[in-house]
Amino acid sequence: MLSRLFVSLNNLIVRLRRIKVQPENLLLLVPRCLQKNGCAQMLGETIDDCNACGQCGVTDLLAIRDEFGIHCSVAAGGREAMAFVRDPKIKAVVAVACEKELVQGIFTVFPTPVFGVLNIQTNGPCRNTRINPGLVREAVRSMLK
Repeated sequence: MLSRLFVSLNNLIVRLRRIKVQPENLLLLVPRCLQKNGCAQMLGETIDDCNACGQCGVTDLLAIRDEFGIHCSVAAGGREAMAFVRDPKIKAVVAVACEKELVQGIFTVFPTPVFGVLNIQTNGPCRNTRINPGLVREAVRSMLK
């Protein structure tokens, strides 16, 4: 519960700071657990290998990435996520993850602004998680010039 409150407070601060970046400077960072378990298309560091079958939220992320022209990276964990955020081109992040990962990530990459979107865990943590594409799209839109 405190983690959710922290993410909400962080998002409020990010909004109040009115951070606006160019699409090439915004990273949409998502966890590997969004991909359907058992999917034949193994996602690497990006969502480019997805065949957009619609069985998981990656199809929605492809549409958001293409709509706004932003970078979208897939991280298997915190260390990998850090490597993506440390790219000098990245000035702001929209991160989709569970509460624990979002809190750790927000602290770790400070002062880089991170807008956190909680994933939906219908099958428990780290397995077949889902997203609310409307929330992700709004978060991306709010950070673009």
